[in-house]
Amino acid sequence: MSGLGANKQSYQNAGADRRFLASAMMETEVMDTNYTYGDAKSGDAFNAGATKQNWGMMRQCHSAWSGYGSGDYDVSAAMNSNKSLDVQVYNECRSQFGNNWFGGHRNGSTGLSNPNTQDIQNFKAGYDWTYQQLSGHECDDVRFWVEIPAI
Repeated sequence: MSGLGANKQSYQNAGADRRFLASAMMETEVMDTNYTYGDAKSGDAFNAGATKQNWGMMRQCHSAWSGYGSGDYDVSAAMNSNKSLDVQVYNECRSQFGNNWFGGHRNGSTGLSNPNTQDIQNFKAGYDWTYQQLSGHECDDVRFWVEIPAI
């Protein structure tokens, strides 16, 4: 994918590791934020950044946003143009939610409450595969694709 390597590198320059790259690769074709605003969602389901994190989780893990409510999701759109912020919030959420991050990322508050559904396990397996494949491809235009049905 032309341009993918440059995006991988720019996110790494902003502090991203292979975990972030794998998440972003699963969400967008060239690891960018050029998708429908909020991924056509609002409230806690609103998505921002290259990994399409949801507002419900972001406002819990990013201390600067902890006082905001569900309707204040536009604040997180700053991640679409600030790669360092995007990576920072991703790392904070992964750290706060641990393995439950996959459930919340995949299915919001429902996934956080019930992170062991087959769908979430399939999503995590796709992520794990993508993460492994990225080894040695952190800066090139090679893209790995896993088909995870939309929910």
